[in-house]
Amino acid sequence: MMLIASYLPSCSVASKICIMQNDAIHPVKSLMAIQAGYPFRGTVPKVADGNALALQIRDLLPDGRIAWAQLVRTQVSRADDSQWLQGGDVVFVARGAKNYAVYLEDVPVSAVCSQYFYVLRSRSDRLLPAFLAWQINQAPIQRYLSTNAEGSDQLSIRRTVLENIPITVPPIDRQRLFVALIETAASEKKKLEALIANRQQQLEAFAIEFAKLPKST
Repeated sequence: MMLIASYLPSCSVASKICIMQNDAIHPVKSLMAIQAGYPFRGTVPKVADGNALALQIRDLLPDGRIAWAQLVRTQVSRADDSQWLQGGDVVFVARGAKNYAVYLEDVPVSAVCSQYFYVLRSRSDRLLPAFLAWQINQAPIQRYLSTNAEGSDQLSIRRTVLENIPITVPPIDRQRLFVALIETAASEKKKLEALIANRQQQLEAFAIEFAKLPKST
């Protein structure tokens, strides 16, 4: 048994999370339905009165959120309802140098994602989608993805590679604790970054105030 981050005084749940050697391991495909993004041909076409918004890689923010307001409006077929993004989905970036997962806690608009994503949708109550996204983004699975990426001009991850990622599946109560710790860590990081930015602004203001440069002639 290995204790995770019990030295973090700011997070009360950290000391309750343990990784057990006998935690079950399953391939992603046994717990999640996986499908490719909407099959746009090349660039997503802009349609002013279209029926959908299109999530593209450029709409993913560094902190894991989605810039919903900047999504392109387009037109898609409503023949396949499964293409529409839902709260609880995980979108996986399958194209490019960085292949990672984003958990969609909520989808506030009618949207699909582009062909450069896979959409993972839960078909088992044994795995929390937020926990899956976190695990995919950690170093062990990122190394696995890098090893299995293919392509010359632009790397990509085949569906079969994603389907067969081995995921550790602790009991659901410990998954919830992990997710709580993840959210706390993200909140702490955001606060620290804001504090650093504020201090930098103060120092720059002092520098301007202290500077006594002669006027140019």
